[in-house]
Amino acid sequence: MNRLSFQKFILILIFIFLTLLLSGCTSKEQQKPKIPAKNERPKPALTVGSAWKLPISIPEGEFDRLCGWLSEDEVVYITNLEQTSNVYRYHLLTGKSELIYKTEHPIVTVQISPSKKYILIHSSPSSYEGLITIIDTQGTEKIKESLPSYELAFEWNPYNEEQVLVSKFKEDWTFQVVLLDMNKLNTTELSIPQPFIKWMGEKKIAYLDWDEDNPTLFAPLTVSDLEKGIEQTLFPRVLQFATFHGKLMTITVKEQDQTNAVYSFFDKNLKENFSFSQPQLTKFSDWLVPFYDYNDPLGQFITFRPVKSGEADSYSDGFELLLYNLKKGSLPKLIMAGMENEPINFSPSGEALLYGNRFEKIIDLNAKKIYELIKE
Repeated sequence: MNRLSFQKFILILIFIFLTLLLSGCTSKEQQKPKIPAKNERPKPALTVGSAWKLPISIPEGEFDRLCGWLSEDEVVYITNLEQTSNVYRYHLLTGKSELIYKTEHPIVTVQISPSKKYILIHSSPSSYEGLITIIDTQGTEKIKESLPSYELAFEWNPYNEEQVLVSKFKEDWTFQVVLLDMNKLNTTELSIPQPFIKWMGEKKIAYLDWDEDNPTLFAPLTVSDLEKGIEQTLFPRVLQFATFHGKLMTITVKEQDQTNAVYSFFDKNLKENFSFSQPQLTKFSDWLVPFYDYNDPLGQFITFRPVKSGEADSYSDGFELLLYNLKKGSLPKLIMAGMENEPINFSPSGEALLYGNRFEKIIDLNAKKIYELIKE
């Protein structure tokens, strides 16, 4: 090898060595995780808005309605085909529908348990029979119970999801409350004076104790211990209430200012830790309570608010969608204005809402944008 060739050979070796060295450094740099700054939170992967595969392509039958969230990226919807109904799981990020359950009877309603572990399906073999089927998220039946009824109402026990309170109504609206227990595979009749009930604990329930002989706009909020049979009045005059896991919300009206509704939030010891008021719309016999929802892990409460007080029938100024952070106790965040007052349902992360009378729309709360789930 002459001197020129030897120098060329050395240069090639140096080039190969440097190339390997640089590629090794690059590989190590790519594999090394980035450590966020002290006050910097890692950003979550994009799971909303532009990443959604919409609208839903219905595999079979006619779309009836959305039922709620199974996870951050999955929703449940119903289709009808003649007298049969199907329950589907829809993956928002892949655009795929998965059949979970098929029934030979029309579905009246579907409710997802608070932890998203179970799905309750209320179907109607006839006008005076309600069929309750509870399945897991893979479609496996856990319990099936037929109840003579004209209408049914349900309330999951968030402290023990093996139990569901069921209010059975006859055609004349007389009722009987039963406790459905998936572990015992049976129903037990309860002696409860009101049909619309909320859970206050694993063995405690709450209801507004209306006086049928003297109709009023308010009723005492009563809590009852199912095990001990002890009743207690918590508040004497309540318009409406809701319970969340370990939290109670009441809606009341001040006697001196009935143009505004007062929303109050209490912890499990009934200590008030947050409240706000908003304009109120009157109806013929009571007041309009706009739709709302609550995300327990984040402590976020979202509701519609009319821009002014007045009569509900003649009101035409639209509603504001407001987000409250109960943990921080800060001023509300305006999400959107000029909205219709229709049902809303938080996603598990609190970043999105199902919206509409059939939950046929979805709102990206960060981008403040509405997407259509179904193409009409």
